[in-house]
Amino acid sequence: MIPQRGRTIQIYLPSGEPRGIRMAEITTRTVQTILIPQGQLRHAKNRPELDQVAVYFLFGEPDEDALPLCYIGQTEDVSTRLDRHSAEKDFWNTAVVAISKTQSFTPAHIRWLEWHCVRQATAAGRFQLDNSQNPREPFVTEPLQDDCLDAFETLSILLTALGFPLFEPLVASPAEEAFVVKGPDAEGKGVLTDEGFLVRKGSLCRKQITESAKTTVEAARNRLFASGVLQEHNDTQLIFASDHLFRTPSGAAIVVLGRSVNGWAEWKTEDGKTLHEVKRAEPMSEPKS
Repeated sequence: MIPQRGRTIQIYLPSGEPRGIRMAEITTRTVQTILIPQGQLRHAKNRPELDQVAVYFLFGEPDEDALPLCYIGQTEDVSTRLDRHSAEKDFWNTAVVAISKTQSFTPAHIRWLEWHCVRQATAAGRFQLDNSQNPREPFVTEPLQDDCLDAFETLSILLTALGFPLFEPLVASPAEEAFVVKGPDAEGKGVLTDEGFLVRKGSLCRKQITESAKTTVEAARNRLFASGVLQEHNDTQLIFASDHLFRTPSGAAIVVLGRSVNGWAEWKTEDGKTLHEVKRAEPMSEPKS
């Protein structure tokens, strides 16, 4: 097995503005990404890097507790395509364009990369895709496919470094300690991750909501229904149709239990230890001999 090595990512700010156009690359690779805020699209079109074939991604800011949106496409005319999307698609505020610094991408490369990116993003389940059609796998030769897979690996790293972990699986490591929360008609399972609290597919929510938490819970659940994460199960319960990452343990517990709670106290291990006790409480010091 090839050992993991450190990588150097270089981010260039053409205008010097950290919230403006950003160009990112791994210094030893040929794939480059250009992040373009929608408000900077007019300036970005003058960049010579965009005058070639490319795979691109449109990202929309997520509502709290809902899946963020992404559209994946490929084009031989980046400026014209982004102009059209700016007029026709209103969900996005950031575009990321992936190109070859050596202009070695061909139409065959980008068609296969688009197909592979859609497939991998769907499997990861972090973003709700705005693509209305799932492209069929285009034919490419075996050497070209390996080139595309190498480009995809770099692209995945760069997107994550720019804040868009489109291809990173939500599922936590099997070694992560599992926690459960239980109540009337509710039984949730999940794990604490570096990014938040992940509620597992199949977790059951109490459909009834207490009056004091109605506004908060209904808003969160409506967003989860809209993205397909939450579904009807029976007369008294809802069910998670897929894993879902919440920003906080409390946000996760409130949706599952249908009432206002402190998630750090409600999520517990099978032997009854709270999430707070396991993850935040100071460990007891060893007695001195």
